[in-house]
Amino acid sequence: MNVYVRQLANHEGETVQLRGWNAQKRDSKGLVFMVFRDGTGFCQAVIDVQVVGEEVFEIAKRLPQESSLSITGKVVKDERQIGGYEIHVTALEVIAEAEPYPITPKEHGVDFLMDHRHLWLRSRRQWAIMRVRNRIIFAIHEFFQSRGFIQMDAPIFTGNACEGTTTLFETDFYGEPAYLSQSGQLYGEAMAMAHGLIYTFGPTFRAEKSKTRRHLSEFWMIEPEMAFYDLQMDMDLIEDFIRYVVTKVLEDCKNELQILERDTTYLEKVREPFVRIKYEDAVRIIKGEVPVSGRTSFDMLEEEKQKLLAERESAEKEIAEREAKIKSGTLKKGEVNFNQSRIDKLKAQLTDIAERLQAVEQWIHSARNFVRGNDFGGGDETVLTKMFGQPVMVYNWPQAVKAFYMKEDEQEPGYAKGVDLLAPEGYGEIVGGGERETDLEKLKRKIQEHQLPMSAFEWYLDLRRFGNVPHSGFGLGLERLVAWICGLQHIRETIPFPRSYGRLLP
Repeated sequence: MNVYVRQLANHEGETVQLRGWNAQKRDSKGLVFMVFRDGTGFCQAVIDVQVVGEEVFEIAKRLPQESSLSITGKVVKDERQIGGYEIHVTALEVIAEAEPYPITPKEHGVDFLMDHRHLWLRSRRQWAIMRVRNRIIFAIHEFFQSRGFIQMDAPIFTGNACEGTTTLFETDFYGEPAYLSQSGQLYGEAMAMAHGLIYTFGPTFRAEKSKTRRHLSEFWMIEPEMAFYDLQMDMDLIEDFIRYVVTKVLEDCKNELQILERDTTYLEKVREPFVRIKYEDAVRIIKGEVPVSGRTSFDMLEEEKQKLLAERESAEKEIAEREAKIKSGTLKKGEVNFNQSRIDKLKAQLTDIAERLQAVEQWIHSARNFVRGNDFGGGDETVLTKMFGQPVMVYNWPQAVKAFYMKEDEQEPGYAKGVDLLAPEGYGEIVGGGERETDLEKLKRKIQEHQLPMSAFEWYLDLRRFGNVPHSGFGLGLERLVAWICGLQHIRETIPFPRSYGRLLP
């Protein structure tokens, strides 16, 4: 019976056949223990020379990593193993023997792994990330479709900029300049005027020469637009949306999150009401002028600094103790290897602690020197979310830092009815949105102020001339959401083949 690894729980005690790859193996006294993968999951395959015979055993023993094979055996429950089940192999057939595999259990540099991304995707960690990404995408469609939204598609080639011209990829479109889309939002507004509730889901492009952990040149955006929605309704939808998606991942991706060693404490907090504060109140908190739960931002940052210093001291002490043990010459080879492995891990931790300490110093400097009216930087967003420990919505921003299409607040001139949702744990903005400007003359003036070509926006202005209504929307960067939910340090792991400044292959 041909089955997949993900189905093993349904076949306990039965003899089954699986087809897949040798992800890793070790041998010991007549046994080969293989980590077998078939794309749907991982399991241990136990190959006993007494069962399969010398010839098959020797084939299994020398089989290179990532060779493809078919195995037949009995499904045995063992909660200590990957996935809780293992296969006691009775037969094995090699489909294709692999060449020496370039990715080994040793530590590899990031550039090496990115150059071999087509192979790195096979590792357990990358497998888990892509599974979470898939569940997020499915949950996004579930959420909007269940609420009466329809998915529509915005063009990738555009004749105009959405948010300015400095980050556009320009291309030739039959002799005329065209640009790869920065956003489907303007087209989303047009589609919302026809269908009321719509969302777009597609690739977007930003030509930013940036190599930060938050930036990609090609990424996927989810952009709903809703006719007759104001800012408050928009924020309610954003909160419901994020809560739904995160909850579905927590329910359905327990195994994947466990592989990623993800602490879900902050993810669980999405079940609580999100914090909502105006920009000016957020600035006061960042600058330490207003305490939250009895402590200021600088109190929090000092606590973080002292905690990291204590971790550094503990790691340095343990390294010194273990190095002394090795130098004593009294340890067996296995003990030496164990202690050296632990030392290597502690040194990696020290590097991480040093980077985090430097980040804290930068956050302190940024908080002290933040200028009211400016947009938030990554450090400012981090400080704000650390003060609350849960998602934070910041709304009513200075118009100068928001896009031309954002509606000015009638009660607070100079402020736009925009909102950013900031994820906790330093992941920053994952959603940006707001109410759209409906005043035709104001919109014309803003287009001129942003030095954008009026002729390219005549079609967009028609939306205000014919059937003008209040409307709102938002944009979610899929990869930033994946990074937060998976607890990833860099956005490059959130997409199968990342495209960023300096990275076009593989």
